[in-house]
Amino acid sequence: MHKRLAIGACLLSLLIARPVWAGEPVYPVSAIPVALKQNAHTVKRLDETIVRINDLADVRVIHHYIVTVLDEKGASDVMFYEYYDKFRDVRSVSGTLYDSLGGQVKRMKQSDIKDISAVDDASLMTDARLKLHRFYHNVYPYTVEYEVEMRYGSTVFLPVWQPQDDLDCTVEQSRLVVTAPADFTLRYRSYLYNGEPVKTTDKNIATYVWEVKQVPALKEEFNPDEFYRRTPTVLLGTEMFELEKYKGSLATWKDFGAFVYKLNEGRDVLPDNMKAKVHELTDGLNSRTEKIKALYRYMQQNYRYISVQLGIGGWQTFDANYVATKGYGDCKALSNYMMSLLKEAGIKSNCVLVKAGENKHTIWEDFPDFQFNHVILCVPDGKDTTWLECTSNTLPAGYLGDFTDNRPVLVIDENESKLVRTPFYSMDCNEQHRNIHAAIDVEGNINIDANTVYSGLQQDRLHQMIHVLSEEKQLEVLRKGLDLSSYDISSLRYKELGTPIPSIEEKLQIKGHSYAAVTGKRMFLVPNILSREGRKLDAEESRKSEIKFNFAYRDIDTVSITLPAGYKPESIPAPVSYISKFGAYTNSIVIQGNTLSYIRKLERKAGTFPAADFPELMKFYATIYKSDRNRLVLLKEEL
Repeated sequence: MHKRLAIGACLLSLLIARPVWAGEPVYPVSAIPVALKQNAHTVKRLDETIVRINDLADVRVIHHYIVTVLDEKGASDVMFYEYYDKFRDVRSVSGTLYDSLGGQVKRMKQSDIKDISAVDDASLMTDARLKLHRFYHNVYPYTVEYEVEMRYGSTVFLPVWQPQDDLDCTVEQSRLVVTAPADFTLRYRSYLYNGEPVKTTDKNIATYVWEVKQVPALKEEFNPDEFYRRTPTVLLGTEMFELEKYKGSLATWKDFGAFVYKLNEGRDVLPDNMKAKVHELTDGLNSRTEKIKALYRYMQQNYRYISVQLGIGGWQTFDANYVATKGYGDCKALSNYMMSLLKEAGIKSNCVLVKAGENKHTIWEDFPDFQFNHVILCVPDGKDTTWLECTSNTLPAGYLGDFTDNRPVLVIDENESKLVRTPFYSMDCNEQHRNIHAAIDVEGNINIDANTVYSGLQQDRLHQMIHVLSEEKQLEVLRKGLDLSSYDISSLRYKELGTPIPSIEEKLQIKGHSYAAVTGKRMFLVPNILSREGRKLDAEESRKSEIKFNFAYRDIDTVSITLPAGYKPESIPAPVSYISKFGAYTNSIVIQGNTLSYIRKLERKAGTFPAADFPELMKFYATIYKSDRNRLVLLKEEL
């Protein structure tokens, strides 16, 4: 045996305290501290991850954990699953089920493990697979134990250590151990971990140990930080790495971007027929912007997103000729193809790595690493960069939406790869303007004619809905959002409006039954018909996380209601004006003759606010919630 491997194997045997498989009880539920049962559905009794780095192309990982399931809500959280592919190999898996006293109930058989493809609806082909196992046991509480050994073919895939899986998971003890040659540069970055790892060196092997104990459950909090900023987390990396025959560095973002560029270099060559097509589409256009829009529109109309992930294909794009021939590609391939089209038109562009997702606006900017899951394209032109989402067949050129907006991304360039930020869409971009004309009869029924224009991030979900769902399904979605007790929708129409910030017009006609309450001579009416804030925050004791609002928006409602003849106002709510660090809210009611005019304006700011500001946020939303439901009283005049 190689000396390094022998030392590593010996070290692993010392570090992992093997459980007793039979006879003596293992981790009885009665031994769990009371504090770790509070607000918890699962308790990690022991969680150990051992990472042994032999060289850049050989990493061994053993993950051994014991979890007690306290109730039915925690059962789904202890399903074993392990992803593997060409670069990650599952060497062995073992598992055991224990009762509440710690007595063995069952051991997992290898035939019990499901091995399935990790292909999804958007994938045509992938070599990624999943191993799955679950003990179907419903006598609570119980405990499960798993151990999995993995071999990684590159140090770029080192695991993230995050002992706490979810808010309602507590941790009795967890430990991360990393061993590597003493002359090996190990990089790490931690959150909510006190101090540095314990480091020792023995016979040219360096060992790093992180350990946490007695980690309590986290409370549900409104708009908190991302989870990795709320619980002990350690990210691992190496300065140099290998991926098959390709070598790279993660010392800086520039170095990592150079690796990605080299990996995909030369894959932007179009076939001759597509070169001719580019000139056919653009040679008669005068401006750079017109050429970008024409080529982007052509790609949207003729190519579609399908994921193909085989081997290094998860990192390396299919070339432009492949996409031209097949008519499809994944995010890398489509972005590379659009870059190739622009290149032929004499326009430089860059592929961009991004961590995409509606609430995934941060990465560890001080820790270069592959923290990304998507590729988009940017077309620089001084200060006026055009961003293109090449997997979308419907978005306008230059608009990204909440999937990739306002976050750090890595621009890939031959010489100057760097982190930049995608566009932040301001409050002026994200608006909802609603005009309503309504009429109420003496029985309280109401006819509503509403015209609403949604723009920017406020139209994103609507944009997706009208391009994906049938008209019948669109009506179902609309009904779920209407705060009306009884009504019929007479008409619903959507129309997409202009750019560069996209907007959608919604025209809606509704017949509402008994909208206003009629009691004797009085009618009780809420003038805010369609824009009532549904959020009412509960108090949060000892809030820990900062408050995050990723985008700002503005809602303006102008409502005109024709009142039934013979009624006059008896009581009118006073105007409301409330200003907070989180935004501003106003509303007012004016009655002239038999016409009621109601104007409402809500502005909510974007930003990160201290946890101590939560009481003020509660007051902000409470004011809006109450004011949106203010009623006026109409009195029927005596004849």
